[in-house]
Order: sequence, then C-alpha cells, then structure tokens
Amino acid sequence: MFGKKINATRVWPVTLKIVLIFGLFILISNFSSNYINLLMNRSEQLALMNQLLTGDLKNLYSYCNDQYEILQYDRDRDESLRSIERKGAHELKNSKALFLGFEPGGEIIFLATGASRDGEEKPPAPGHGAFPDRERLAAMNRELRGGKDEGPVSFMYQGEEYFGMYKYNPLWGAFVVRAEELNQFYARSRSIFWKVGAVIIFITIVVGGIGVFILRYILRYIEVITGSIMRMVKTQRLALIDMKDATNDDITYLGMAFNSLSSTVDNLIAIFRKFANQDVVLKAYRDRIVKLEGSRYDLTVLFSDIRSFTFITETLGTEIIKLLNLHYDRAIREIVDLDGVMGAIIGDALLAVFGVLEESPENKSLRAVTAGYRLHEITEELQRRMTSIKEQIERERGALTEEEERIYRAVLLEIGVGIDGGEIFYGNIGSYVRMTNTVIGDPVNSASRLEGLTRIYRVPVICSEYVKDDIEAGVGESGYRFVEIDTVLVKGKTEGRKIFWPVRENEIDDALSHDIAVFEKGRLLYYRGEWDRAAAAFRKCGLPLAEVFRERTRERPPEGWDGIWEMTTK
Repeated sequence: MFGKKINATRVWPVTLKIVLIFGLFILISNFSSNYINLLMNRSEQLALMNQLLTGDLKNLYSYCNDQYEILQYDRDRDESLRSIERKGAHELKNSKALFLGFEPGGEIIFLATGASRDGEEKPPAPGHGAFPDRERLAAMNRELRGGKDEGPVSFMYQGEEYFGMYKYNPLWGAFVVRAEELNQFYARSRSIFWKVGAVIIFITIVVGGIGVFILRYILRYIEVITGSIMRMVKTQRLALIDMKDATNDDITYLGMAFNSLSSTVDNLIAIFRKFANQDVVLKAYRDRIVKLEGSRYDLTVLFSDIRSFTFITETLGTEIIKLLNLHYDRAIREIVDLDGVMGAIIGDALLAVFGVLEESPENKSLRAVTAGYRLHEITEELQRRMTSIKEQIERERGALTEEEERIYRAVLLEIGVGIDGGEIFYGNIGSYVRMTNTVIGDPVNSASRLEGLTRIYRVPVICSEYVKDDIEAGVGESGYRFVEIDTVLVKGKTEGRKIFWPVRENEIDDALSHDIAVFEKGRLLYYRGEWDRAAAAFRKCGLPLAEVFRERTRERPPEGWDGIWEMTTK
C-alpha cells in the first residue's frame, strides 16, 4: 500500500498517488459546492429573517404605542418600559436576540434579550446606558433627518455583530430595533455545513478505498513491472517480466517494451561477457562505465601452451581454428568454473589469473593447479577420441593414408602448464577509443618460462615456490604433493628459483611413491655436486624427468657448482 524503500528512497505506488490526488480533488470540489450552497442559503435565510424581524418589529412597535397610551393615564413611565421589555423578551427566541429602544442621542430607554425572559434582567434607569455603536447611531440620525425613519440595520453590541430592522417611534422619541446576533443566527447553518462535510469525508474515504481496490486491479501490472524491476536492481541482473494474462492496454505495452529492451541489453551483455572477463562485466554493470584503471593484486598466473604448434599449423592450415576452438571452449569453461579470469588468448597460448574475483572463497593457487590438471584432462580426452576414430578407420580400411596419419598426429594436442604468482598489475589499458583488460608483472613472464620447462622435465604441470607455499599455508588438505624438481636460472633472470611438480595424491601408488623418493635422494646428491652417486640414483628412478638428470650427470659438475642449473633457452 505505502510502497517499498530502496536504499534511502521510498518508492510510492502510483495507485496510492492517483487515489490521494483524486480524493483531494473530490474533497475540494464537494466542500466548495457545500460552501457555495451555504452562502446561497445564508442569503436566503437572511432575507427571510429580515421579513420575520420586520413582522416582529411591527408587533412590538404597536405594543410600544399601546404602552405609551397607558402611560398617558397612569404616568408610570418605568412600569411602561418594563412592560415593553417583558413583551420583547417573551417574543425573542434566541438567547442573544435583541429588542431595544434608544433615543437619537443614544440613551437606551428599554432593552430586552432572549436571556432576559421572565424579567430576569432589569432595564437600565432613564439616562443610564448608551447605544455603543456611535457610527451606526449617527447614520440613523442622518437618515431620520432625510425623512427615512425605518430600514435594515447592522451594528456592534458588546463586541458582537448584530443585524435587524429598525423604525423610529415619535411617541417615545426613540429608535425601536429588533435584531439577531450574526454568529448565533449562522450557528445552525455552520453545524449543518460541518455535518455535511463529515459525511463528504466519510463517503470520500469509502469511495477512495473502493477506488484503491479497483485501481489496483486495473493497474495490477504496474506493480508486477515495478516489483520485477526492483528485484533486478537488487540482484543487478536483467530478467523478463512475466506479462502472462495481462490486459491489452498501454501498461502491458510498457511491460512488453521493457522485456524487448531487457532482451536486447541482455544479449549485449552476453556478447560483452564473451569478450571481457566476468569481473569487468560486473563492474561495468554496477558502475555504468568501464574506466582506464587498474591496481596491483596478489594473484596466481596460469600459462598454457600447445606443443608442436608449427607442425599442427602446417598440417591443418586454416582448419586449425576449429581444433583450437574445440580445445579452448572446454579449457576456458574449466577456468571460469574455478573462478579464474582470462588474461589473454594468443594463438596456441592461454593465460589465466586467479584471485581477482573477491567472492571466490577457495585458495587461488589451489584453483590454478586444479585448472592446470583439468586442461590436461581435456587434451587427454581429445586424444582418446581421435585415437578411437583412427582405430575405427583402421578396422574399416586396414590403415590410414600418409596424409591421414599426419593429420592424426597433428590433432593429438599436447600442452604444458606453468604456474607462478605474486604482485601483478591487473586492469584496463589502452584508450577510451579501444581498451583491453590485461595483466602485467614478473609472475606472468615466469609462468610462461615454467611452461617451457615442462617440455624439458617432461611433467604436465610445473609451479613456483610461491604457489607451493601459498597452498600449503592456506589449505589444510590440498590433495597435492609438491615434488621439488630442480633449482634453475631461466633465461633473462639473475637468480635461481626452485621449481615444483604438483602431484595429485590420489594418483600416488607404491611404485610412484618409490620413484619420487629415489628421485629426491638423487636430487640432493645432485645439489651437493656428488654427480656420480646422483647418476646412480637417477638410473634407479622410473620417472620421465629423471632422464634429464641422467644426461646431465654423465659429466662432472661445472666449476663453481652451486646447485643452480642455468637454462640457455626459453
């Protein structure tokens, strides 16, 4: 009924506004009509009262003449005046009604009011008391000198306004006046006015209540539209308004127009989402603008690259786009599902960052490592599908042609994943004509270098010590065991860094556990420069990465060996 409060603003229902406005106009109209009717009735009442007062005055005037005749016999002036007053009081109905006589000089000779009935008030003695309205008295005297001795009169008496009729009595030498107090005369009409007003208010409230019910029914889809829009504002998500069974009117057209606009905007946002990261879309939707701005964040970076890309391109030509889309569609979905955002897609390389979305509760580095293994699962599934197709063709035709064999090798995608983290600039760069969302920082370059090392050490995922420490410090049971691979100095760097192979614990059986233990023993000997003993240990290790160290330890350690292997290629 009284709307809803959004933030600090109350949204009032249009139905209530319509009823209040029309109710106000109805009240003004009815009260105005009632007041005009009151004024017109008062004019008629006043004219009728003047007729009645004229009749009363005639009777009382005649009675005054009779009392003057009696005065000629008994010579008792005071008694004659008291008799006149008693007669006047008997004729008066209202408590403030007046019947009085006063000389041209203003001296009151008799006075009766509605309250002086039965002689309760004594008349003033001759020579005492004067007519208070001296202005009116002067006017009456001027009219008398002009030959007019009767007519209507209005005057002030004891602070109240009176109206009535007067006539000059030459026998008593006084103006005889019959008058009524104006407020008392109008009291009944005012009472009727306010009673009628109360009835008008009551009827207006009842009719207004019925009007609210009818209007709310007629305008019910305004409430549906505004309610839906309020929910959209609250959730910051566009949706369609349910206009089922709506009447064919302009309100329905408004709702349908909004749905059309909502669908258009929603399609644009859906397209925008495909070209921008989730956090950029949400910020643009919330702030209504995309700015050239960014900040430094503590993020984890994942870099993935497709191996033998040159061979694949030469073999498939432009058809490689289909293969890339097939791979990236699954890969990007997995990254987004793990609350990662895309940093870049550059041909055969994919860059993603984790930790940008604040609402994601899980450790960012753990999500990055999990994403790395899911990318490998996607390529492995693609390899299985391609192998299944190859085997089917071989069953049907006996063997693949040379060209088909080349294509088969091309579509067997293999990837490497490097993961690093640290302080990174994340934001929008460019201009307001064309901008892009990007990540800049040493961990980005480092993740790319770590991906390159997966080809050398023949492991699916390599991460930095930052990633290992972040997971071990932030997650109790991560599900990963971090096997230290080596300490390397990659090209372009000045300090050696430890690199790790995150192994999924559910894949570690007795054989793998034994090989890891043997490798770690050999690695420690390798770090100390005891390459002969290290080579013996590596020869007993069945891990593919041990082959690298078996090759290195065939020779003696370099002079000044400090356990850091310097990479000469990226």
